[in-house]
Amino acid sequence: MEHFDLIVIGSGPAGEKGAAQAAYFGKRVAVIERAAHVGGAGINTGTLPSKTLRETALYFSGLRQRGLYGIDYSLKENLTIAEFMYRKEMVVRNEWRIISNNLAKHKITLIAGEARLKDAHTVIVASPMGETAYSADVILIATGSSPLRTDGIPFDGKYIYDSDDILCMDRIPKSMVVVGGGVIGTEYASIFTALGVEVTLVEPRGRVLAFIDGEIATRLTKHLEGLGLKFIFNDRMTTIGVRDGHVHLELQSGVSCEFDIALIAAGRHSNVQGLGLEEVGVKLGQRGLVLVNEKYQTSVPNIYAAGDVIGFPALASTSMEQARVAMVHAFDLHYKEKVSSVLPLAVYGIPEISAVGLHEEECKDREIPYLVGRASFENSARGQISGEVNGMIKLIFAPGDKRLLGAHIIGEGASELIHIAMHAIARNETIDTFIDAVYNYPTLSDSFKYAAYDGLGKLQEWLQYKNP
Repeated sequence: MEHFDLIVIGSGPAGEKGAAQAAYFGKRVAVIERAAHVGGAGINTGTLPSKTLRETALYFSGLRQRGLYGIDYSLKENLTIAEFMYRKEMVVRNEWRIISNNLAKHKITLIAGEARLKDAHTVIVASPMGETAYSADVILIATGSSPLRTDGIPFDGKYIYDSDDILCMDRIPKSMVVVGGGVIGTEYASIFTALGVEVTLVEPRGRVLAFIDGEIATRLTKHLEGLGLKFIFNDRMTTIGVRDGHVHLELQSGVSCEFDIALIAAGRHSNVQGLGLEEVGVKLGQRGLVLVNEKYQTSVPNIYAAGDVIGFPALASTSMEQARVAMVHAFDLHYKEKVSSVLPLAVYGIPEISAVGLHEEECKDREIPYLVGRASFENSARGQISGEVNGMIKLIFAPGDKRLLGAHIIGEGASELIHIAMHAIARNETIDTFIDAVYNYPTLSDSFKYAAYDGLGKLQEWLQYKNP
């Protein structure tokens, strides 16, 4: 039986980075991958494909040019699915090469096959060649997650899709319904709306993206409505099926709808089926979530888990860091010992949204005093130059000491700009940080300065109110 210091099950963001972290410190590492290609959902069906399709939709729709030139660009006529998917295929293939090269550079053994645990130190790998057993001192579970397929929904990959098989669609539809207003639903709804598809999004709650700042969510909704996206809030799907080559949807309100295709974006579940985790003593939670401590250690001390398989926040960025911290702990490396408590998030809709720290609703719920400073990209020279006039930076800060509590951005480049605020929050800085800074001009970054100035104005009003 071949022995390794570490066996990693799964080659997605968590698996790759966890394996590389241990190998960097001289550990003998193997990665087991059941799929035909490395990269997990992050590369093959999730993060990168959807973001690449977003860029493709912006290119073919001419949305960026509309803002830049003030003219009505129309979608390229007779756009084929092959043209739409081409760039996605190229990006994914390049990422396969990059990840494979990284594993090879770190002298990590890649084993193809389906893994299951025989005991806490033994992994059985099934492949067309048969079964092979491997042993390890430490095991890292990084198997990710898959779209949740609710009973009663006839997924067929032709009319009714989940977020994985939507990437294999054979045509660009005329109409589409998206069920679910979370990250995946919102991103794909905006992508297909940009392509000129008549999209309707159904969300049981009263808004999309319930976890982000309400003002930002409202601005996104209005922007997407302006592009033609239709929203149905406070209603839910009761039945769905295919009749006469169309998707028929029944809502709780009694409304019946018909579309060319449907995307069901109703959450995800952990990929733990067949791993034999519970049989070796690893405790699981709802939807198969692997339960871990702050060092990503499971109930079996030498078995760790990281990434989507452990649940929230289920981001590629955090998954990588979780796996690194797990391996540092597992091998007592005294290197990266914790994941930052300040985590940015991004929703790659059209337009982008990104945030870090507290939003208004959280401040209200926790009874945290706060004030808000805003700056519109419409008032930015760079915004005028680039045509990005609908965006905004919103800063939330404490009135007592001006400490930055949160930042929320909507507009192109939001996912890049947010890191400026992220570093300020991580260092416990105030909005004076932005006022004291010098930014290149013209840039969207200097909108942080004007949002801070706006915040100071709100602070003066607040002080006058408190001390008339």
